[in-house]
Amino acid sequence: MPESRQNLHRVAVIGAGPAGLMAAETLAAGGVQVDVYDAMASSGRKFLLAGKGGMNITHSEPLPAFRARYGARQAEVARWLEGFDPQAVRAWIHALGVDTFVGSSGRVFPTEMKAAPLLRAWLQRLRGAGVRFHTRHRWLGWQDGRLRLATPDGDLLVDADATLLALGGASWARLGSDGAWAPLLQERGVEVAPLLPANCGFDVDWSAHFSARHAGAPLTTVAIAWRNREGVIERRQGQFVVTQSGIEGSLVYAISALLRDQIIEHGSTTIWLDLLPDLDAARVAAQVQHPRGSRSLASHLQSRLGIKGVKAGLLHECLSRQDYADPARLAAALKALPLVLRRPRPIDEAISSAGGVRFEAMEEGSAMLRALPGVFVAGEMVDWEAPTGGYLLTACFGSGRAAARELLDWLERA
Repeated sequence: MPESRQNLHRVAVIGAGPAGLMAAETLAAGGVQVDVYDAMASSGRKFLLAGKGGMNITHSEPLPAFRARYGARQAEVARWLEGFDPQAVRAWIHALGVDTFVGSSGRVFPTEMKAAPLLRAWLQRLRGAGVRFHTRHRWLGWQDGRLRLATPDGDLLVDADATLLALGGASWARLGSDGAWAPLLQERGVEVAPLLPANCGFDVDWSAHFSARHAGAPLTTVAIAWRNREGVIERRQGQFVVTQSGIEGSLVYAISALLRDQIIEHGSTTIWLDLLPDLDAARVAAQVQHPRGSRSLASHLQSRLGIKGVKAGLLHECLSRQDYADPARLAAALKALPLVLRRPRPIDEAISSAGGVRFEAMEEGSAMLRALPGVFVAGEMVDWEAPTGGYLLTACFGSGRAAARELLDWLERA
C-alpha cells in the first residue's frame, strides 16, 4: 500500500450487508480509506441467509416494469438503478467469477444457487482494494463528534471524514438488522418513518382444530383476489402455505404491503381464495350440483373437483354449516372463499421491512442527511420497500453505490 494512503480521507461504513459492501467497493475505487464496521461476527450474515433457498440476485424483466415494483418510491429508487440496473448487477457478478442464469420466472440466480461463493469472492476483492473490516463493532451513535462503537474490548471512539450508514431494516434481528439505529438518528433530528414488516405473513386466527390438522400444508394451486387502493378487485395465481396462525408464502408476500396498510387503516382486511383457479365458475357450480347419491358431500367434492386436505379444511373453517350445505353458496365459495386477515406477522419474522429514514430527511437528490452533514444513508434503512424476486438486493446494491458516489463528491467539495 502506498505511503500516501495514510493521508487519504477516511470513511467509515457502518454495516456489512449488500448496501454497505457495495458502498465500500465504490468508495475504495474512489481513492479513500474505507473502514467497515459491523455488529456481527462476520460480514453479510443476512445476505447468506437470503441465499439458502436459492440466491435470487435480480430480475430480468424490462426496466420500466422493474422500476414499478418499488411502488410509491419508484422515482427515488430509479435514481439508484440508473447507475446500477439489473444488467449491470449481472455484469458485476460475472466479474467476480460467478456465472448467472435466468430462471423460468425471469428471476436471476448464480449458477450454483448459493450466496457463499459470491460473498467470499466479493470480500476478497474488497480486502485487496484496501478495505478494512471490523467485526463485533456495534454502532452506538456519536460522542464528542466521533463515532461510538461497542466492541468486545469496550467502547471505541472513531474519527472519520465522512460516514455512510447501511444498517439494514428491522427484520431478522439475530442477523444484525434490529432497527436499533432509529432512535439514535431521531434524537439527532432525522425523520424516520415507523419500521413495519414487509414481505410477511399474516395471522388469520384459525381454530385450534384447523391449525392442528393443517399447519404447514401448502396450497400449490390457488389464486388470491383482493381490493387494491382504488377499490378495484385484482387477482393473482400462485402458491402459499397455511401456518399455525395464518398464511405466508410467495403469493402472499407479493401483495403484503397493500394488505398490511389496509390492516393498519381498517383493523383487518379480507382476501378471497379461488381454490379451483383452473376451472370457471360455471364448471364448478355444475360439478357441485351433480347428483351425489349416497356419497357424503366431502366425498362428492373430492371425486368431482379434487377438493380434499387443506382445501376441504378451509371450506369447513370459513363457511357456516348452512353455506356449506347450500350448493350455490358452496360453489361460489370454492371460487371466492373469504378469508379475514387480522394482523401482519411480527417484523422480526418478515423477509424485509418498510419504513426507515425518510427521503425528505436527505438533501435533494442525495443520500446525505440534512440534519447531519457528512453522514449518508443507504440500503434497507431508507424508507422504501419492494417484493421478493431480486428487487430488494438490486436496490440495496444501487443505493450503496449511489450513496458512496455522492459521499465522494461531497468530500471533493468540502
